[in-house]
Amino acid sequence: MTTTVQTRMLILGSGPAGLSAAIYGARAGLKPIVVQGLQPGGQLTITTDVENYPGFRDVVQGPWLMQEMQAQAEHVGTQMIYDTIVSVDLSRRPFRLTGDGGTVYEAETLVIATGAQAKWLGVPGEQELGGKGVSACATCDGFFYRGKKVAVIGGGNTAVEEALYLTNHSDNVTLIHRRDSLRAEKILQERLFANPKISVLWNKGVERFVGGGQPHGLVGIDLKDTVTGETSHLAVDGGFVAIGHAPATELFKGHLPLDRDGYIEVTPGTPFTSVPGVFACGDVMDKVYRQAVTAAGTGCMAALDVERFLAEADFEAIAAE
Repeated sequence: MTTTVQTRMLILGSGPAGLSAAIYGARAGLKPIVVQGLQPGGQLTITTDVENYPGFRDVVQGPWLMQEMQAQAEHVGTQMIYDTIVSVDLSRRPFRLTGDGGTVYEAETLVIATGAQAKWLGVPGEQELGGKGVSACATCDGFFYRGKKVAVIGGGNTAVEEALYLTNHSDNVTLIHRRDSLRAEKILQERLFANPKISVLWNKGVERFVGGGQPHGLVGIDLKDTVTGETSHLAVDGGFVAIGHAPATELFKGHLPLDRDGYIEVTPGTPFTSVPGVFACGDVMDKVYRQAVTAAGTGCMAALDVERFLAEADFEAIAAE
């Protein structure tokens, strides 16, 4: 027998965006339901030291921060459900979504906060040294490499921006790229080449992230020339993989407009999608900032807009009687 769950506010995703939306929605009396998805807590659950989230004098652990956010959301009236949505129907309200166990969710409003994941190289040492020298976010982790030697892997806008940002902390930044030219915008390339703190290694692919030392962490990167096949080793303290992000939007193809990179398109400066009553927040719609605090901010915006949307819908329903 199919189980049907009805709610005024359904939230997909339980990272900073989804939980912030839940906190505000619950405080507005909307009794939101959060479907947590494949990675409860989002990207912060695989992040160790968090030093840039407001409100904490000392470094906090990402998993702990997400546990606290979830506890706060539940405390004010949010229901958390461990499920993964496999199909959606946004053609009419209430929206209908189906979980992988067959549960049907009927929602008057939907907040999409499914996030995005950094793309990784998939080479040896990458996962083992994650948080121990290997990172996918210079803005998040660059501060920990003050005065140290770092490398950025990639050739697009993200990689160049990460390399430029890291010069705020390091005088020795190396950009590693598989080709002999960059894909980044010309203005960014000009800034990169003009910066004396940055050097570029062309036609180099990463073969392995090498760990060592006490405590155990990244000590270098093994490289292979993509033209000659020659191998080499670059000693570094930090390695930043910057080859792009993949938003979790496969579920919404054909239901919502996505941009060329797969991010949900919203009205600029708002969480409004093209479907009235459907809102998107966090990294699933933000390819620029991708920070926990900005995700939380857009989650707040989504909840406030959900509240206004439902109030207007209720008023129209009463007026029509």
